[in-house]
Amino acid sequence: MLNEFKNFTINFGPQHPAAHGVSRLVLVLKGELIKQVDAHIGLLHRGTEKLIEYKNYLQALPYFDRLDYVSMMAQEHAYALAVENLLDCKIPFRSKIIRILFCEITRILNHLMAVTTHAMDVGALTPFLWAFEEREKLMEFYERVSGARLHSAFFRPGGVAFDLPIGLVEDIQQFCFSFKFRINELEDLLNGNRIWNQRLKGIGVVTKEQALNFGFSGVMLRGSNIYWDLRIVEAYDNYNLFNFMIPVGNNGDCYDRYMIRLFEMKESLKIIEQSLNFLNLLNELFDFSYIIDDYKFTALSRNYMKYNMEGLIHHFKFYTEGFSIKKEETNAIIEAPKGEFGVYLVSNDTNKPYRCRIKSPGFLHLQGLELMSKNCFLADLVTIIGSQDLVFGEIDR
Repeated sequence: MLNEFKNFTINFGPQHPAAHGVSRLVLVLKGELIKQVDAHIGLLHRGTEKLIEYKNYLQALPYFDRLDYVSMMAQEHAYALAVENLLDCKIPFRSKIIRILFCEITRILNHLMAVTTHAMDVGALTPFLWAFEEREKLMEFYERVSGARLHSAFFRPGGVAFDLPIGLVEDIQQFCFSFKFRINELEDLLNGNRIWNQRLKGIGVVTKEQALNFGFSGVMLRGSNIYWDLRIVEAYDNYNLFNFMIPVGNNGDCYDRYMIRLFEMKESLKIIEQSLNFLNLLNELFDFSYIIDDYKFTALSRNYMKYNMEGLIHHFKFYTEGFSIKKEETNAIIEAPKGEFGVYLVSNDTNKPYRCRIKSPGFLHLQGLELMSKNCFLADLVTIIGSQDLVFGEIDR
């Protein structure tokens, strides 16, 4: 019969030669309307949690850089907090401020990538080029404190690996001043753009109830008008000392999530500037304690002579054997740029985690893809995926 319609099934993806098997969506379409989305993920799985269980506590840390490779230090932060919970140790105030400083730099790095690649998916190339110029400056700050642009391994149980180099505070202050104008330029280019508005507004709507039922977090949760941020609720690592706002959306659509990411970058600048003020004050007080002063949990105690044979032996044993932690379990969750990132550790009186489990926000967001795209057009699926800000390194870990 001519008036009979039949749904048909197509494969959507991979969109990149290196992504075969990593992200494949099986779509059931009625014309150009999406009726069903079946997300297939695989082939990227590296068994990260099991690999961590075969390394000592310090050697396990670099694996977290390689999960969400756009938000490296944020994930290191969760792991460092988990180990510190097991050790039941209090880290120096300076190291907490340095951590917060670089977590917010990481948040800007992530949101610049998310917003501008999303714009490129929809058809706007210019924001991507503008943002990557700013990302280069931030990656230089990464490199100056750790020696690496991506996989930094800068956060350590007990603090951070190194103190800030001379001149870095001043350069970050200069960046904060100039970056405010770059955000305004992005807003001028996109906010009033007719195509951008038509492609995002009213697309991928998620209600409050749906966001909670699907376990959304971060921007995906706040976009649905839910005021929730672990930096406020938990106030880990002294976030309670900082003055900043938490933006929420009204409609739960792709445009709200875009606006929240822009707003969060502005708020991260405020936190960074407050962090720099704290660091300047600590410098005046001659407080340069960037890691815990405990000979058992650091390579060398600041009060211990570095250049003698005992110090060399301890340094070697620390990096090869590490330290043992008595039988306990803990869970540390932080507000990563993509949402709530958690690390669950079980210790067993050895120098290695007995169990490690990682909770990544993107995995929960991906399962909501069918809900967000049902009865939308095929072209809208690209917009919805872009607004979720997915990185498969943390999803298929």
